[in-house]
Amino acid sequence: MQQQLTRPGSIKNDHNHPENAEKPSNHHHDTLHKKKYRHPYKAARTVAHTQTQHILYFLHALCLLYQKHVPYHMVVTLQKTAYTTGYSKLTDAQRKGTPTMHIVIAPQSLKGSLTAAQTGEAIAQGVRAVYPQATTTIVPVADGGEGTVQALVDATHGQIIHQDVCGPLGEPVTAFFGLLGDGQTAAIEMAASSGLPLVAPDRRDPRITTTYGVGELIHAALDHNCRHFIIGIGGSATNDGGAGMAQALGAHLTTNTGQEIARGGAALAQLDHISLEHLDPRLSSCTFEVACDVTNPLCGPTGASAIYGPQKGATPRMIDELDAALAHYARIIERDLGLSVADSPGSGAAGGLGAGLLAFLHATIRPGARIVLDAVKLEEHLRTADLVITAEGQLDTQAAYGKSVAAVAKLAKRYHLPVLAVAGGLGEKYHTTYQLGIDAIAVLPPGPISLAEAMQHATSLTRDATERALRIFEMGRTFHKS
Repeated sequence: MQQQLTRPGSIKNDHNHPENAEKPSNHHHDTLHKKKYRHPYKAARTVAHTQTQHILYFLHALCLLYQKHVPYHMVVTLQKTAYTTGYSKLTDAQRKGTPTMHIVIAPQSLKGSLTAAQTGEAIAQGVRAVYPQATTTIVPVADGGEGTVQALVDATHGQIIHQDVCGPLGEPVTAFFGLLGDGQTAAIEMAASSGLPLVAPDRRDPRITTTYGVGELIHAALDHNCRHFIIGIGGSATNDGGAGMAQALGAHLTTNTGQEIARGGAALAQLDHISLEHLDPRLSSCTFEVACDVTNPLCGPTGASAIYGPQKGATPRMIDELDAALAHYARIIERDLGLSVADSPGSGAAGGLGAGLLAFLHATIRPGARIVLDAVKLEEHLRTADLVITAEGQLDTQAAYGKSVAAVAKLAKRYHLPVLAVAGGLGEKYHTTYQLGIDAIAVLPPGPISLAEAMQHATSLTRDATERALRIFEMGRTFHKS
């Protein structure tokens, strides 16, 4: 008896699968059903189990995909040619893909190697090697962390604007923001002006670091007529609750003697009054979206100081001092601005910058990947897609926690699309990513390779891994005719 490999529930309950589909019209029935239909997974029996399991899911999804977009007789042809034993190239006509084939490529950057756009182009090269006539759409994505601005700029055909601002220690630094293609949206990574990498390890002290430069970037974007802001707040060197940002935008945070408080987290303990009388009036017509994937409150054992302070140079004594200062800051905000931010999810992100954005700019905090996918209008492209390819430096259990690959896969499944993930490497329990909507994974290195070499040859590795994965679907030219 022929062995069958099935994914639980995927064929039996799928009305689109050929085994469950309605019979074709008489025109097709006479020519097609004279031949015995055989199960398409026959070829996989000779392939190693751990490697083929996710491949089979992907192939099954692709067969269902083609069934939706091409005539029935072409479905059968594709199924036969895709699943026979051994590998054999298809005819030129078959290799070109169907006229309606549209592949959406939505990768994240491969950190240290390729930007999201460069990753997308490398994947597209691999696609063209197998389906030269298919339409490819590259939509760079990100999760709100490093590379978000570049991805948004590339996806919307915008530009990077460089700006000299105050660094985390008060020294000038050259930062940047993205002016997106609509001319009205600015994308800002707070780490560009106030990030931890800007402070040498021996100078890290969150009592004195400031977010003043973040406010200056917002001000510069206002001067470029931006009225919608996407702000990523990962990787901060600060713990000032966004007070420096507010001061740069015209807010007055004063002591009991009427003097402006000093910059830095420790100075918040001296705060006596907040006035927004001189806050930049242009801000009233702006909207702010904060890309944030943590839910820490501002204060307490899971707050900004306790959880993130140590990596910024805080000692246990500093942590207590900074936490008390932020708690006092939250009380003044509630008294003078009428907003309670201390327990708001995400208010403790980036040393309390989340709280500052909520209090002074009435921002909305959302998962970073979701904000980016909305901004690049990925869903519009998925409506006409046949296949989705995404990419990530490493796939592991963290993929479920705000990573863009998971967000892309989830959105793709809304349209019942198969998803291929190209990964630089596989981490612990990577197979859990299949539960997120990823149907198959293609790993870049074809064999043992050093990290330095992999980064150096990231373009060719990405291209080749994509081509290998897509050629799996093209394995075999004919099936048994009777």
